[in-house]
Amino acid sequence: MPVTRPPTMRTIGFLVLSLPIRLAAFVLILVTMLVGVATTMLWIGIPVLLVATSLMRSYCAFERRWARQMLTVTIAEPVRRRPAGPGMLAVWQARLLDAATWREFAFVLIAFPLGIVEFVAGVVSTAVPPFGIFVAPRIGAMHGELATSFLGPNRTAQLEARTQQLRNSRARGVDAVEAERRRIERDLHDGAQQRLVSVAMSLGRAQLKLDLEDPTAVRELIGAAHADAKLAVSELRDLARGIYPPVLQDRGLDAALSSLTARMPIPVEVEVTVEPRPPAPVETTTYFIVSETLTNVTKHSGADRASVRVTRDDDTVVVEITDTGHGGASMRPGGGLAGLADRAATIDGVLTVVSPAGGPTVVRADLPVRW
Repeated sequence: MPVTRPPTMRTIGFLVLSLPIRLAAFVLILVTMLVGVATTMLWIGIPVLLVATSLMRSYCAFERRWARQMLTVTIAEPVRRRPAGPGMLAVWQARLLDAATWREFAFVLIAFPLGIVEFVAGVVSTAVPPFGIFVAPRIGAMHGELATSFLGPNRTAQLEARTQQLRNSRARGVDAVEAERRRIERDLHDGAQQRLVSVAMSLGRAQLKLDLEDPTAVRELIGAAHADAKLAVSELRDLARGIYPPVLQDRGLDAALSSLTARMPIPVEVEVTVEPRPPAPVETTTYFIVSETLTNVTKHSGADRASVRVTRDDDTVVVEITDTGHGGASMRPGGGLAGLADRAATIDGVLTVVSPAGGPTVVRADLPVRW
């Protein structure tokens, strides 16, 4: 993914201030590395090399943070080789055979001479504003791409991580669908099905009373059957609304969530800003997360009010549900919040919960609009 154009003033500061840091890192890491290599035959070189690689990792971690702060470039931590066993020798062998170690060492070697060029560009940018406005940000963007290629995970590691993520997402999606199927079956069995059985029994008894010419009893039984039929229809309507409410398809999230929160027993503030309208799976997942979270809030949190905020940028729909309850919520395996996380994972979304003791509780879902 290409690096975006960084802010001009931060880029100039990055170009000017990076040189002394890179000089110190270059000298310290290179000298320590050379001493370690020269003394490897005496065994003392192994701990020296471990110190050198530790210094190198610390510097590269600083470089990632520095680039994120100044150039707004996010560089992921590379996937590192794990030691085959305990002990200093196993750690040294793992680092020696780790491709990330050598890529970071290569970056240290080129960072200092590159820093000299960037320092000159930064000084020129301060003296010549047009150069700083038009050229410096491009230099910062190129540095971000270079640092990402050396300090971030390689392409193979990224593909492996993405494959594992999709595998986990698929498994959690299957579990979420299975749990939803069981919920629908349970609601049908315990609700509408029982109501319809009661309707059939009432009508059967009414038929017997009709044969006995007892109009008062027939009228009572038909009335009971009619009441049960209305309850069954209401329960089926609620069940269908929980799966995919028609207002969501017709009018979108704002109307659907407003309709949902209007039925809640506590006041719920709603703010929805999702233009352009996200894809249907994102809308359905958002509605489900808000609905289930508010249900949990009213049942378990002790809150007297809550708020729902749904926003969107180019790539993500962010859902935040906040309540004033007593807190202490967590994503326990098999719990309701874990089920919501599984539902979000079906579209590569992430759900997080912040719920300190005493509250407030914030449930946040980040849902991508394309996957």
